[in-house]
Amino acid sequence: MDKALFPEGVERCSFGKFLLWLGFIGIFLAWGLYAAYLVFRFGIGTTNLDNYFGFGLWITFDLGVIALGAGAFFTGALRYLLDIEELKDIVNLTVIVGFVCYAGAMLILALDVGQPLRSWFGFWHTNVHSMLVEVMFCISCYLIVLIIEFIPIILEQKQLNRIPYIHHFAHNLHVVMPLIAGMGVFLSTFHQGSLGGMYGVLFGRPFALRDGFFIWPWTFFLFILSAVASGPCFSVLVVKLMELLSGRKLVSYKIKSLMCKIAGTMLCVYIFFKIADTVAWVTDVLPRSGLTFDQMFNDVYGKGLLWTEIGICGIIPAIVLVTPSLRRVPALMYGAAILDCTGIVINRFVFTVQSLAAPVLPFDPWASYSPNWVEWGPSFGVLGFGFLVLSLAYRYLPVFPQEVALNAPPAPPVMPEPEPAEEEEEPAAEEAAAEPA
Repeated sequence: MDKALFPEGVERCSFGKFLLWLGFIGIFLAWGLYAAYLVFRFGIGTTNLDNYFGFGLWITFDLGVIALGAGAFFTGALRYLLDIEELKDIVNLTVIVGFVCYAGAMLILALDVGQPLRSWFGFWHTNVHSMLVEVMFCISCYLIVLIIEFIPIILEQKQLNRIPYIHHFAHNLHVVMPLIAGMGVFLSTFHQGSLGGMYGVLFGRPFALRDGFFIWPWTFFLFILSAVASGPCFSVLVVKLMELLSGRKLVSYKIKSLMCKIAGTMLCVYIFFKIADTVAWVTDVLPRSGLTFDQMFNDVYGKGLLWTEIGICGIIPAIVLVTPSLRRVPALMYGAAILDCTGIVINRFVFTVQSLAAPVLPFDPWASYSPNWVEWGPSFGVLGFGFLVLSLAYRYLPVFPQEVALNAPPAPPVMPEPEPAEEEEEPAAEEAAAEPA
């Protein structure tokens, strides 16, 4: 019965092996649920968050997965708005990855607000001067957009698609998908930018403070660029991980290379402006604040993170991803994609944690923060949730249009048919004798 639910022409592991895999995922889900129960039952005091660090692992995790999930809106824009036909073979996966990232971020935020039962206050009693209000509305609306984009993939499940009404409904959703993708681009672009803009306007936090253009600090634009530079690479890494776990080819290397080329191009743009922003911060913003570059770092939160983000996880992967000869080497391409995503996570970490750790007054000490297991639990629980959604989608939904063709057995060689023997020409004398007088 389970095989009848699989997409046409694909192979999947036995149901017993699948249950064992779900049991392994369930360990992380159970950890996350238990930690969430402790937070709901006893409050934020069960974590290592305090008056210094209202933002910690959860916000770092949120900002990280939201940036990495940007492959959904960026790939959707390239596929539906710019009509890049090749991306049709991976756009379904980017939608699912985006849904997992944004749904996971919302689940974490439900814990981080401190009083989840009052989380609706932000929608009803809005502070119109807060960038976080715009972020809250855009993230919530974009999650709804991702659900709408996910619905046609679910309705194309083999058994559901045989029902005429569902089949036509899914088809009609595909017709309006360019409009949905456009809404997603608008919502995701603004909330990515506002997340960065929130840090850039923190006048009491010189580590994050930035000048900008009109009302937007430079971090507004840098967060957008970094998200579109890392999202496609993260989608490629998810595909590769699924291929390693399943033992099957799911997306052609050509499509992965195209995604990495696009990400590498955006990464070059981001790194250029990131370096310019850092130079302006060191030579202008900090002196106007009465501080020096060295004062922004200590032994725990050192300069190594900055050089790692810009150099090892920025310049190096950018060069690899935009160079065709280097991109043809799988190890280099996947390694550069990993560095790209790592650099973006480092960026979100230093803006979230190091901004709060750095002293703002001459007599203030450096603060330090390390998350406890209650904070790690929900984070790993979200990872388990992501693996669960991706596993179910891979097993039962037509996520990868290329899978059947890529895993088809090679056709047997065709032996050339023997050419017919040429008839010998008759002697001229016999031809003359045969002719009538």
